[in-house]
Amino acid sequence: MTTFMAFLHHAGAFGLVAALSAELVLLGGELTARTARRLRVADLMVGLSAMTVLAAGLLRVFYFEKGSAYYFQSAAFHAKLGLFVALALLSIYPTVVFASWGKAMRRGEAPSFEPGRLRKVRMIVHTELAGIVLIVLFAAMMARGVGFFG
Repeated sequence: MTTFMAFLHHAGAFGLVAALSAELVLLGGELTARTARRLRVADLMVGLSAMTVLAAGLLRVFYFEKGSAYYFQSAAFHAKLGLFVALALLSIYPTVVFASWGKAMRRGEAPSFEPGRLRKVRMIVHTELAGIVLIVLFAAMMARGVGFFG
């Protein structure tokens, strides 16, 4: 079960990066009704992947790995978890924007999108991807025992 939880955690992380990358590519093109539908699907995948990462990660910490006492004495773990939560909160904005397109999409129309709002959503997705790079760094530090309090 430990191996499966590690697999699930990593598969969720790869899914998260893939979904965010898809969002970034879609945000770089023309915003059509089709693109808007794809963005909403990609955003759903972002959410599902993030929930998978969080659920599998917490199960690993509390039930399947070295135990919570081990992880909670690691500064790298605290940084990793804190950054994950910060990025999750940041991702609310694009989700709200994409959800606001419902009426236009039901009519089969492309949603209206102010250029400033588009830049903000792109910046957030870029930030999320950069944040994931830092999370991977913290994970490597944690695995090597860097930054333990005890």
